[in-house]
Amino acid sequence: MTASESGTILAINTGSSSVKFQLFAYNAELALLAGGMVEDIGDKPSFSVTCEHESEQEHKMLPVDFTFENALHLILEWVTKSSQISIIAHRIVHGGDAFKESVIVTPAVVQKLKSYIPFAPYHQPHNLAGIAIVSKLNPHIPQIACFDTAFHTGRNPLFTEYALPKHIRDKGIRRYGFHGLSYEWIIHSLRQSDPTFAEGRIIAAHLGNGASVCGMYQGKSVDTSMGLTALEGLPMGTRCGTLDAGAVLYMMRELAMAGEEVENLLYNQSGILGLSGTTNNVETLQHSTQAEAQFALDYFSLRVAQFIAEMAVALGGVDAVVFTGGIGEHSAFVRDKVLSRISFLKPYQVRVIPANEERIMAIHAARCLETHKLGANHG
Repeated sequence: MTASESGTILAINTGSSSVKFQLFAYNAELALLAGGMVEDIGDKPSFSVTCEHESEQEHKMLPVDFTFENALHLILEWVTKSSQISIIAHRIVHGGDAFKESVIVTPAVVQKLKSYIPFAPYHQPHNLAGIAIVSKLNPHIPQIACFDTAFHTGRNPLFTEYALPKHIRDKGIRRYGFHGLSYEWIIHSLRQSDPTFAEGRIIAAHLGNGASVCGMYQGKSVDTSMGLTALEGLPMGTRCGTLDAGAVLYMMRELAMAGEEVENLLYNQSGILGLSGTTNNVETLQHSTQAEAQFALDYFSLRVAQFIAEMAVALGGVDAVVFTGGIGEHSAFVRDKVLSRISFLKPYQVRVIPANEERIMAIHAARCLETHKLGANHG
């Protein structure tokens, strides 16, 4: 691993059982130096990392009692052996109304982000824990928060409001949208390869364990399938997607399910897993002969196609359909099923663009550093 003389940018994604990271040189090219993760925290934790200019991958098992603090300490220790960290970028799922772009982390920023935990209960606490642990371990390193919601700000209220009374909507209950870092990368990537094409009517499908669809025009989000929380829209790996709100009331009133029980059901036991009854692993389901497995994939593909058509209405047409995310990139089976259902929308191009939220985070971090330097020079 060769570090830039001016330091490095570390992009961190803290999840419910893992901490993923990528390390970039802080230079004009933002060259990728390394990437890795600590995974299966709380079960059988392990650390793996790959350096861009080295053929071998480092991998080792970790003690069973390894914590998130231990994981971040290990990552920081590994990185600082050979480079100086200039800034650390964190992926934050929910930025609410307050954050329309990436920001340097301050106590006030963290306090505001905590208020959005009810909107992202299975993501936000882990994201914020990453910030808190780094602050404890290396308080002198500046940190930046990069938001999955920011790309979707500025949309027409027709695409952000729910049909609820104003006094309820004024409490922050509106459609925010997520996977914004992934969609921003798609636009950035297209602008590098085909600037004119990037300004057209593009419908992107981020299909992974979390899944959504976004309609974009002139490089900006027009509409997206996700809303207030990461539950709305497409069925996902273990999340239900769009559901009649009356079904939730029925579960609580008639089935006597507690709120926490319903929440766990909708976030962790539904989606492709709930439909198949066995797994949310798409590759496994593709090779299964069980009727439930094929039904789960048919259902998922149908819903993706339906939401793509919905985005086409929002855009007034479609010039390209872009697939990204683990399923979108690697499952030609699912892509073909989706495309067969939207053939009536043609002509449009089809592209597959690998997700790279970490590089977008690094770009934001570099901009923040430059802005900070400019501010200091004029201070």
